[in-house]
Amino acid sequence: MNLPPFKLPEPPRDKATLRKQLQAERMAMNDRHQRSVHLQEVLMVWLLSRKESTIGAFWSIKGEFDALPALYRWAEADPKRRLGLPVMDRMTKQLRFHVWYPGCPMEEDAFGILKPKDTEEFHPELLLVPCVGFGPRGVRLGYGGGFYDRTLASLRPMPFTAGVGYGHGYIPWLEAEAHDVPLDAMLTEEGVIWDRDA
Repeated sequence: MNLPPFKLPEPPRDKATLRKQLQAERMAMNDRHQRSVHLQEVLMVWLLSRKESTIGAFWSIKGEFDALPALYRWAEADPKRRLGLPVMDRMTKQLRFHVWYPGCPMEEDAFGILKPKDTEEFHPELLLVPCVGFGPRGVRLGYGGGFYDRTLASLRPMPFTAGVGYGHGYIPWLEAEAHDVPLDAMLTEEGVIWDRDA
């Protein structure tokens, strides 16, 4: 008896449904720790080629990759380097970046995500952006709130943006919408997938 070849179902085209599916897949990964270790290595090696001295990052939630261990090692190598985490401006719905270091005072924002408390604000030269999913040429699928797109549209000078996420989130047909700001680079546990500077 000949059976047709098994094919994985195509991800849903509706972005809200796609977000839920990708987050559920990420949370269910039984090898997520190992993927994270690989992505830490990819990020550390990639940072060796970068000239920026200030990086804006993010506090990982919902099974996201936690970039802070690699970034802290990067910052330790030079006292002039600074790391920051986002603090949302309630009026503009944009993100500002405040200095973060291990052990700095933290508090929850309106969404229950930890942010630095009373640390200095700064303008990042490099911005790491969390990705629920991603597509070709720097297209990013976020959580749907538009915080990063609004922030990037307003920052001058614009920081170099690097998406970080697990390879399962690659959606080949994903296309940018009018308000989307494409990423300059995309890193996964499999390596540097896209880098406009390379």
